[in-house]
Amino acid sequence: MSILIRKDTRFIVQGITGREAVNLTRENLEYGAKIVGGVTPGRAGRDIYGVPVYDCVRDIVKEHGQVEGSVVSVPPKFTKDAVFEALENGIELIVIVTENIPRREVAQMVELASLRGARIIGPNCLGIISPDEAKMGGVGGPAANTRQAYKKGNIGVMSRSGGMTTEIASTLTAAGLGQSTCVSIGGDAIIGTTYAELMPLFEADSETQAIAIYSEPGGRMEAELAEWITENDSRLPVVAFMAGRFMDEMKGMRFGHAGTIVEGKEDTTTEKIKRMEAAGISVAERIEEIPDLLKKRLEEGK
Repeated sequence: MSILIRKDTRFIVQGITGREAVNLTRENLEYGAKIVGGVTPGRAGRDIYGVPVYDCVRDIVKEHGQVEGSVVSVPPKFTKDAVFEALENGIELIVIVTENIPRREVAQMVELASLRGARIIGPNCLGIISPDEAKMGGVGGPAANTRQAYKKGNIGVMSRSGGMTTEIASTLTAAGLGQSTCVSIGGDAIIGTTYAELMPLFEADSETQAIAIYSEPGGRMEAELAEWITENDSRLPVVAFMAGRFMDEMKGMRFGHAGTIVEGKEDTTTEKIKRMEAAGISVAERIEEIPDLLKKRLEEGK
């Protein structure tokens, strides 16, 4: 099994004629993804690598039947409208790669998704991959690079950084540890799905036997993850790498992503590491330590 996407998951690309979306479409198709259509208003009748372009999501659903997912790659000022359109047409999994979307609009999108029983990954993310099955988004880059970095296996990966999703997967692959599903959750202050919200999916997946995480200063996601693991007595050993240790006590500073603003003591790496370790999460000091820590935890049984 895998979580979120499978080999037969059918999805669309909104904003498909944009430069980044064209490349994303090609990379996904070459990896085997089932892209049934794309949307760019006013461009209906064209095609991108054989994927037909439509004026709206409704036209795709009418022509191809219900689809499960959408990758949204449109300018920030149009993203909310695109996501609302997808949600109102029954799409249940939306990967938003666009960045610099106003927080208020992200909050509105996440709220509507919750009301519709749908899930948003992102924004400002590279998407999802289940190695050797499918990918949805820009994660991994070109198909040849993706196949080299990602291999099918039993380790789930979650990362606030798109690039570090691939870095961790590549490090695991080199150590002989394949991955079940890898999710780039996004680096903004407000995102659609957090670590703690993904944990029940990994927990229910018999293929996943452990979790690797790339984390950063700022926000409460690590605290929520630690609470979830403790309250649910998770069966999954978790190993995390915490970036940005130099930012400790630098209140109000931002490091990289929009979500990495340290607003108080609880947002610092020191406090986050304490919380995670108290919940039984092993914290690596370097990325290359993750495979050995995972192997040790798996041998211990947790």
